[in-house]
Amino acid sequence: MGCDSPVHSTVFSVKDEKNKVIFSSPVGKDFESYGPFSHTYRLDFSSFTGEGKFSIYIDDIASPVFSINDSVYDGAADFCLRYMRQQRSGFNPFLKDSCHTHDGYTLYAPVPDSTHIDVVGGWHDASDYLQYSTTSANATYHLLAAYRDFPGVFTDEKLANGLGGKNNIPDVLDEAKWGLDWLLKMHPKDDWLFNQLGDDRDHRGMRIPKEDTNYYGRGLERPVYFCNGKPQQRGKFMNNTTGVASTAGKFASAFALGSELFFNIDRKYADDLLNKSLSAFTLGLKYPGVAQTVSVLSPYIYAEDNWTDDMELASATMFSNEAYTYERIKFEESVVSHSKPDTEFLSLAYKYSLQEPITPWLGADTAKHYQWYPFINLGHYELAKQLTGAKKDSIIQFYKEGIERGWQKAKQNAFYRGVPFIWCSNNLTVSFAIQCYWYRQLTGDTTYQSLEQACFDWIFGCNPWGTSMVYGLPSWGDTPTDPHSAFTHLKNYPIDGGLVDGPVYTSIYKNLIGIQLHDEDEYAPYQSDLAVYHDDYGDYSTNEPTMDGTASLIYLLAAKQSEVNQTNRVTYSHGGIIRGDSTKKEIALVFSADEFGDGLASIIKTLQTENVKGAFFFTGRFYRNKKFQPYIQQLNKDGHYLGPHSNNHLLYNDWNKRDSLLVTQNRFNADMQANLNTMQLAHIPVHDPQYFIPPYEWWNDTIAAWSKELDLKLFCFTPGIRTNADYTYPEMPSYKSSDWIMQSLKEQQQKNDNAFNGAIILIHAGTDARRKDKLYNRLGELIEWLKEEGYSFKRVDELLK
Repeated sequence: MGCDSPVHSTVFSVKDEKNKVIFSSPVGKDFESYGPFSHTYRLDFSSFTGEGKFSIYIDDIASPVFSINDSVYDGAADFCLRYMRQQRSGFNPFLKDSCHTHDGYTLYAPVPDSTHIDVVGGWHDASDYLQYSTTSANATYHLLAAYRDFPGVFTDEKLANGLGGKNNIPDVLDEAKWGLDWLLKMHPKDDWLFNQLGDDRDHRGMRIPKEDTNYYGRGLERPVYFCNGKPQQRGKFMNNTTGVASTAGKFASAFALGSELFFNIDRKYADDLLNKSLSAFTLGLKYPGVAQTVSVLSPYIYAEDNWTDDMELASATMFSNEAYTYERIKFEESVVSHSKPDTEFLSLAYKYSLQEPITPWLGADTAKHYQWYPFINLGHYELAKQLTGAKKDSIIQFYKEGIERGWQKAKQNAFYRGVPFIWCSNNLTVSFAIQCYWYRQLTGDTTYQSLEQACFDWIFGCNPWGTSMVYGLPSWGDTPTDPHSAFTHLKNYPIDGGLVDGPVYTSIYKNLIGIQLHDEDEYAPYQSDLAVYHDDYGDYSTNEPTMDGTASLIYLLAAKQSEVNQTNRVTYSHGGIIRGDSTKKEIALVFSADEFGDGLASIIKTLQTENVKGAFFFTGRFYRNKKFQPYIQQLNKDGHYLGPHSNNHLLYNDWNKRDSLLVTQNRFNADMQANLNTMQLAHIPVHDPQYFIPPYEWWNDTIAAWSKELDLKLFCFTPGIRTNADYTYPEMPSYKSSDWIMQSLKEQQQKNDNAFNGAIILIHAGTDARRKDKLYNRLGELIEWLKEEGYSFKRVDELLK
């Protein structure tokens, strides 16, 4: 909150739609002046957990009405994909027309200048129609990573060409592939790499992209600038190019991650991407240094000065790809051999990480335009996930120190603003929020979560101008309406989802060339000597949307939606549900079986006696075993839930490296379908949704995503309960007796009266004969005790619905 004079109240209130005060809290300290305000406060109501529409009140001031619910982020990432599709060059689905179909002619390449090369496609960088390999590769990587990390967030509403329709591929992957396809054209040979398509001569006039121009003196062709590792033109001067690695590393990273994600969609395409990642990486090794962009008329370029972060990301991603591919291929009968992952990639990644441990702008007051790109070190996150011990700790510490530098600046103001107001400050803000998020994911440390959220809130209106920085998001809010865009300015077309550049230092704004506001400044009272922002077509410095910033925001929005999904009444782990509503004293009993079913008679009798409905998950071969079929039919008759447990009880992923798959998607699908078919032949209903316990109770995010594609809801027992240890027998080192299991449950309940709220308790329907003390024989005792403790029992589909 910002104001001209101190507030009088010491407490602020949250009121509902009926104007009833439902939450109050101290105002907190006055952070004093910031930007246009003489006094600023943080009104923190994070502990409030109600849902509905509310307003904040203090003194005689009321905030706009806002919503709190579990769906506020739903669809936001997909919404921003609209802008990415609108930025497409070649065929543009928004316009339903093509543009820039003659690109382009070479410069600086090892062929005569003006040689034609086909580089049609990709995305326009911003409201001009230049195209840069660095921003395109970075955008592509973020889109791929968003799907890899949050597959459940994205929908399939568009065809690959961006037009309406479904193609069984999430739209975010379709968009990422559009980027990958163009990058492949920009790396046509193993020793050829292009850095840029078009230059600032494009800025001579605004037009809709299908209206191609001849600003370059070559008809409708545009120049394509080759990465030769040497200085190239920057207006009247030369840029500071020193090598190729900054561009090559970004290519290699995008190709490697693309290869991993398209492995089960298009194997040949995935192989092509893998080969290109290796050739691009080789160029980076051969020509270390930065490849800056070119300008002809003005001095403005992407003056990137770092490259080791790009090679670190490439090394870590390529190792991940090799590990991923190895684990999938080695179980395919058609493959004789496949080399194990090359740990040299990890060694190289760690070596590169030490050369730039902390992104230099963090904690600084300024930086050149795109000087430290892509704004944070993405490689640290990918590398830390694959390291262990002291090396992993050191990488995490790099992230923490960078965040701490930002925090030392941010904690001095009420907005927790630690990002400098340089050109594209919103891009930096989104990236810094992602670094905070990744640090939290790697460590579980929530120290900087308020800072992370403040960055997110800044983008969506908690800033001195009180406006969202994303066109059309939220639909009911104050968002840009007059951005620096030909689409809106010339045709009044919306540019849904585009993230604008954001505020800049007032000193920067006053010294930029060619800025003239077209309308009265509606934010005039909120401009200051510190920073300015204008929702005006004439201000290209603060109100121009960018493709790469939007792609980064898509990752952040997907993370937000995924976090809500995973905390909304149920608890998730690796994409699977592991607990129901932890606020309710409700429990689900589930039973699984593959080989053994010796406990079925006892379990059925006990559940009948206790009037409890359970859920049973059997493998295909268990369903087919004639010895067990009478019990299965009785369970069905009694109204218990019956579901799949895989057909052949496959081990999906490595015990020691959870991310390493041991099955292909085709094998997973075929096995699951066989299990479901067996159920149907036995006249067991297949539910919608169909819940599913993975074999060995072991899975990862990819298995969860594959399950979703088959309309299966993957879930498993609640960790820590240990009833699942009832399969062990005395000869096993991990043996747990039934007495030990029961005592463990009682100790947990003694420590926490709600210990089993929403719990999913798994008991095996049969065990090896070497186990004599069968836990299922104590099921009645367990149920009676839990009832005495105040718990009620729900069928698992009711618990998790």
